[in-house]
Amino acid sequence: MTWNVGWKDVDPKAEGAEYAPLESVIVSGVAVKTGDRVRLWPHKNADILDMALEGKLAVVEAIERDFEDRVHLAVVIEDDPGRDLGMLRQPGHRFFFSPEEVELVTADSAPGAPQDEVRDER
Repeated sequence: MTWNVGWKDVDPKAEGAEYAPLESVIVSGVAVKTGDRVRLWPHKNADILDMALEGKLAVVEAIERDFEDRVHLAVVIEDDPGRDLGMLRQPGHRFFFSPEEVELVTADSAPGAPQDEVRDER
């Protein structure tokens, strides 16, 4: 796999472990990995699209790291009618959130559990 960044091609394997794909990321002390269900809680300074997704359930499609070493979770919204396009990495159906903006959904926090209520802590 080679990333094309315009002025040069970067092979993450040749560059060493710093750009190796991430298996998981720690969110509130819990490992989140590709395929996990999360609830979205965008920051207050989020754009209007992110704010519209507040509280939505999503599936982590990928964990990515940019060239400034920031981690992003690429998610697909569960109730998106174009969810299959998101899983194919098509534009408009994949959204990127920082680890601080998601909450892992477990059997205890599934729809209907107390965590479904809107949080006031933001």
